Amino acid sequence: MSDSISHPIPAQSRKNIFRTLELDTRLLGMIGAFIILALAFNMVTDGRFLTPRNIFNLTIQTVSVAIMATGMVFVIVTRNIDLSVGSLLATCSAVMAMVQTWILPDLLGLGLNNPLTAPITIVAGLATGTLIGAFQGWLVGYMLIPSFIVTLGGLLVWRNVAWYLTNGQTIGPLDRNFLVFGGTNGTFGATLSWGIGVIAVGLALYGLWAARRGKLAHGFQVKPLWAEVVMAAITTGAILGFVGILNAYDIPVRRLARLFKARGEVMPDGFTSAYGLPVSVLVLILVAIAMTIVAKRSRFGRYIFATGGNPDAAELAGINTRFLTVKVFALMGALAALSAVVASARLTNHTNDIGTLDELRVIAAAVIGGTALSGGFGTIHGAILGALIMQSLQSGMAMVGVDAPLQNIVVGAVLVLAVLIDIIYRRKTGARL
Repeated sequence: MSDSISHPIPAQSRKNIFRTLELDTRLLGMIGAFIILALAFNMVTDGRFLTPRNIFNLTIQTVSVAIMATGMVFVIVTRNIDLSVGSLLATCSAVMAMVQTWILPDLLGLGLNNPLTAPITIVAGLATGTLIGAFQGWLVGYMLIPSFIVTLGGLLVWRNVAWYLTNGQTIGPLDRNFLVFGGTNGTFGATLSWGIGVIAVGLALYGLWAARRGKLAHGFQVKPLWAEVVMAAITTGAILGFVGILNAYDIPVRRLARLFKARGEVMPDGFTSAYGLPVSVLVLILVAIAMTIVAKRSRFGRYIFATGGNPDAAELAGINTRFLTVKVFALMGALAALSAVVASARLTNHTNDIGTLDELRVIAAAVIGGTALSGGFGTIHGAILGALIMQSLQSGMAMVGVDAPLQNIVVGAVLVLAVLIDIIYRRKTGARL
């Protein structure tokens, strides 16, 4: 009789399962916290939080902060900080707005919606962000001014530079091709989104297979085959599930009618079309992949983590830590400019308050995602998940009707709590604080 009684899986067995699957328990904890947060907001909003429409909006709202958070990981890993990213975003946005609405029409005769306007505009913005970031990195790396002071000054300087560049004006409308990076104005539709999802699954499965093959080639221990199958199934389900949710959000009928009318056509009765994957989300995915490769597969990434772990040892090993600092801040500036493309395109214009308080959101996303303020440790996927948690928290409170001041209080408390949990976790696991 006792043999037929089912017993719960012991804690040690669960640990062994996690260890076999090589799952990051801290990442699992973050995912669990996000799921609990989403379910709680879904309950108090009568099921409105987890609708395809809200998830679509949540993803496009997360993109600009998440892109900068990937760069902030490298900055914090090298034991620095960048408080200027929100203001730098504003300056880059102002430059790009001026380029496409004032400079190109006057100097080159390229008006709005010209095929060359958006590419030239984006290149100008990326160059501006990279140069400003490199300048701040030079002040930190070669002039030895603490990054806190340099970027605190940058927070004040670049915000007001943006104001003077535009004389405090809101600039719009922006180029139609530029607005493709904003969210609803640039999506792939259902069919193409499924195609992108299938390609993503193929690349992910190839990555898992290549990693296993590499370990075997070098004589390292690999996961059991069943564990590989489980991870492949989880990855496939997550990618296709995400695409399915985005494809479930249909374009409003009135918007569809306007699109048909703009083409001189009449919309057929009963016609529907899904938004699908936003271009901006694809940009974030590509940035995440590129930054992960840089962090794990490049010499530049190894130098970053080596410098953050022990700067003195890194210098003795021959790493030019000063020039490395310049490159890290230049990369951060370029990512801030890319975020400016997404943010201004989503708003469809440049405004004076664009990027306000983004520096705090970006730092919070990186820290909540597990980046150690003491340097030496951080992950790109953790920072993106941290940005998603931050945006979900703010969006959920807004849907519930929480006032903005109380929202900021909650976000600040969550940031402090996240750091406290990280400290406790590192003490228990023996990691460096």
